Amino acid sequence: MTIENGATSGASGGGSGAADAGDSAPDSTPHRAAIFSVVTMALLMSSLDGTIVATALKSIQHGLHSSINWTSWVITAYAAGMALALSLAGKLTERFGRRRFFLVSVAVFAVSSLCCGLATNIYLLIGLRVLQAAGGAGFTPSATGIVVEYFGTARDRAVGLFGSIFSIGSIAGPIFGGLFVTYWSWRGIFFVNVPISALLTVLCVRYVPRDSDRTAERKSLDLSGMLMLAVGLLGLMTGVSFLGQASTHVWSPEFLAPVGVGVLGLVQFARHIRRAAEPLIAPLLITGKGFGAVNAVNILYGGAVSGMMTLIPLYAINRYRISPLGSGTILTAESVAVIAISGVAVMALRRTGYRRPLYIGSALIATGIALLAIHPPGMSAYVWLTIDACIVGIGSGLSDPASRNAGLQLAPGRAAALAALRSTGRQVGQIAAVSITAATLAASRSPGELQAKVYVVFAVLLTLCSPVISRISEHRGSW
Repeated sequence: MTIENGATSGASGGGSGAADAGDSAPDSTPHRAAIFSVVTMALLMSSLDGTIVATALKSIQHGLHSSINWTSWVITAYAAGMALALSLAGKLTERFGRRRFFLVSVAVFAVSSLCCGLATNIYLLIGLRVLQAAGGAGFTPSATGIVVEYFGTARDRAVGLFGSIFSIGSIAGPIFGGLFVTYWSWRGIFFVNVPISALLTVLCVRYVPRDSDRTAERKSLDLSGMLMLAVGLLGLMTGVSFLGQASTHVWSPEFLAPVGVGVLGLVQFARHIRRAAEPLIAPLLITGKGFGAVNAVNILYGGAVSGMMTLIPLYAINRYRISPLGSGTILTAESVAVIAISGVAVMALRRTGYRRPLYIGSALIATGIALLAIHPPGMSAYVWLTIDACIVGIGSGLSDPASRNAGLQLAPGRAAALAALRSTGRQVGQIAAVSITAATLAASRSPGELQAKVYVVFAVLLTLCSPVISRISEHRGSW
């Protein structure tokens, strides 16, 4: 695919959203390669900061004289900040314009990164990581909106490639983190964002066109909706996080109280957006025809699968006594497969439509996860787990571009809000999968064997839920 010149092959599909705002994006927009480089560099930087800290936790703990419990919140705070800020970021992108909000997000990310590197205690660092996540959350909706606005008939392929960016980040993050800790300091993992952000700002001002009057249209902010959604998500995330502790059970007040508050907040949010004139998230984008199925796929086959895969290193250590270093490299096979296959899937998407790669991808994901529970047949455990992870990566590489485009094609004019909603769903799905699994394993004397059973149950769940794909609006050609 040549992003610079666009692509015009393929029949015009029949998605109803094609008539939405954004379908008239010109194919003559100059500097498309430069624009794509700018937005993908931002997405990569945000993705890296979600994983780069993992290898620096020990150094941060010693450097700030903190306990491991508080230090681990340096990772959790970033994920939680992302989940809470994404919907707001989508709304602000639509209100202030894609280019404007992209530049604001870069500035917030840069300043917060600098302050993270200068932090003198763990509590300040955790708070600054939330602020950093708020800046990073702005990249996804604004970058998606920029591509949808200016890439014309090539936008489906450009957006489809976004998934591989996050896979590259998941591979490179721990590697770069290790390099910084070894040859510099843990503070370097934050300082490096400052010059990169400065470069992004210069390139964005130079190559990304100014926002049109339509994208700069002022809309009221749904402050009540923001508060209700924040209470709902934060309550559920807090409850599920407590469930991951060995001393907490589903009937414990530490779990029931925050979950109850979270459910109440989400119920109130659902009622509110049906009455509000300018809701934070339009109800149509959550449960409307086609949208509900896409959101369910994103949460389950995207977020929850990602969460279950992050636990493979733990599984490899507990069940097969593979070294921490060796277990950590197993996931590289999954990421490499996603990168390789997603590029092919993007090129074929106009001919295959959305449902076929989703069906095949979901089947491969369920198969790969189920195989994790089987003892290696005539090979080392490391090789067997790597093969299984690769199968899951192939399935994700097939399904991710289809699920991403399936939502955006329904309403191109709401690209920023849809991108934010997708990312929020994936964050929530990942956090829930990890926390629930951790809670299941907490009291077990044989966590490796029990985790194998968890993988089987999850594979069955994925298989049972696959019919939801039939509710996704089919589409072929560009949109």
